[in-house]
Amino acid sequence: MRRGGTLAIGWLALALAACRAEGDPADSFPPAGRDVAPIVSDAFSTEDVRDRVGEFEAVVAAAQVQPGMSVADIGAGEGYYTVRLSPLVGAKGRVLAQDIVPETRDRLADRVQREGLDNVTVRLGEPADPKLPPGGLDRIFMVHMYHEVTDPYAFLWHLVGGLKPGGEVIVVDADRPVKRHGIPPARLRCELAALNLRLERFHRLPGGDSFFAAFRAAGPRPEPGAIKPCSEQL
Repeated sequence: MRRGGTLAIGWLALALAACRAEGDPADSFPPAGRDVAPIVSDAFSTEDVRDRVGEFEAVVAAAQVQPGMSVADIGAGEGYYTVRLSPLVGAKGRVLAQDIVPETRDRLADRVQREGLDNVTVRLGEPADPKLPPGGLDRIFMVHMYHEVTDPYAFLWHLVGGLKPGGEVIVVDADRPVKRHGIPPARLRCELAALNLRLERFHRLPGGDSFFAAFRAAGPRPEPGAIKPCSEQL
């Protein structure tokens, strides 16, 4: 079932293929080996506050988002990034908004439909699998949500499969302990490196302890059993 706008046939085919994509059982992947923050809300902050500090503009400029790109907003929540990415990628672009909470997904789908965002599709993901179309995305955004991922290695393994060649994973999070709803950059870099994702760009964002990090595939996706987890002390 589709909600939130017109979906091109090719995009739908990729999305359906993702549902059928072969995946390994969750127990094939290493455990998190660290704290995991609980999901406490579908809103990171008010949209007015985020607009005032220029968060979105700073992030998409650093992410080098261009018209015509296909992008994903993982853990989209109330859709702060989703509704702003839609006009940025334009009519020839696509936005896939994903959340793992059915009620949140439904509210976002209602918003997308209400605002007439025809290039946006809203999907329900799973904690260990974001259900992305294989090889279909130029940018995958994870904004203030990575610290809530319960099975990071399984999640990243499936997520990497959604990137086009040369595509990037964009992480925005806070430089603080996971228990305080952030993730230390060194830990983030290590976990993504375990999936052969190399840090390309990193900088601090204005207005607090948030940071921007862009990762790109530096090699093939390893088999689940070959993933080397990060030290618990990192």
